[in-house]
Amino acid sequence: MDHEVELTVSASTAPQAPPEEEAAPQRSRGADTRALTQVLFAELKKLEPGTPEHTRVRGALIEANLPLVRYAAARFRSRNEPMEDVVQVGTIGLINAIDRFDPDRGVQFPTFAMPTVVGEIKRYFRDNVRTVHVPRRLHELWVQVNSATEDLTTAFGRTPTTAEIAERLRITEDEVLSCIEAGRSYHATSLEAAQEGDGLPGLLDRLGYEDPALDGVEHRDLVRHLLVQLPEREQRILLLRYYSNLTQSQISAELGVSQMHVSRLLARSFQRLRSANRIEA
Repeated sequence: MDHEVELTVSASTAPQAPPEEEAAPQRSRGADTRALTQVLFAELKKLEPGTPEHTRVRGALIEANLPLVRYAAARFRSRNEPMEDVVQVGTIGLINAIDRFDPDRGVQFPTFAMPTVVGEIKRYFRDNVRTVHVPRRLHELWVQVNSATEDLTTAFGRTPTTAEIAERLRITEDEVLSCIEAGRSYHATSLEAAQEGDGLPGLLDRLGYEDPALDGVEHRDLVRHLLVQLPEREQRILLLRYYSNLTQSQISAELGVSQMHVSRLLARSFQRLRSANRIEA
């Protein structure tokens, strides 16, 4: 039918930037993705869940917003986990966000989805990843040491010594000790557990104070995500005003515009940021 929309949309088929915007392709792609997302959500709302059309639109929404997942996953690059696994977990969060999102609330989808995606990735690291990353060779050797320890314990009727395990596997005692230490990374010790033998309080009681700046980490990341949605000139004005601590008159001299114009641009930027981060009642 003429009014039906082909919904097998991918990021590669999103509307192309006009020639005058080619100097900022990334910002243009972001605007295209946001526009495409709005259209798809409007179409999704009309469809019955479980129907082929609904599934097709939902799949298009997932594919169009995968860059958001990759952006969130990049924050965890230092965790030494395969990025493909992190992106896959983040995609689960994206799907959950798509299923819960209500476009009528006036909130931009990236702003709504980001906490869900990041939360899903953090949950993955908390529940499924070792507390300390172990090199592959050491992990494989640890499996052998663990197996040899069980065999020798059965044979001797006691816990084998490091030398006996090393002789069984034909490796050095230092390698056995390294494997035993690596094995501890598979088990997190409670912060409230008392120290063995020395009668000292638990680790929790000996930790330093909580850094009050930690509360602002997520807020700063959200602000960074919102700032990239502003025009380049407004981004620069905000940086000059609040990172370089320039006055409005100094900014007007720097950019060659009137101070009144700088004031209007700042006010407009604040309005856009508030609109993009509207808090639900």
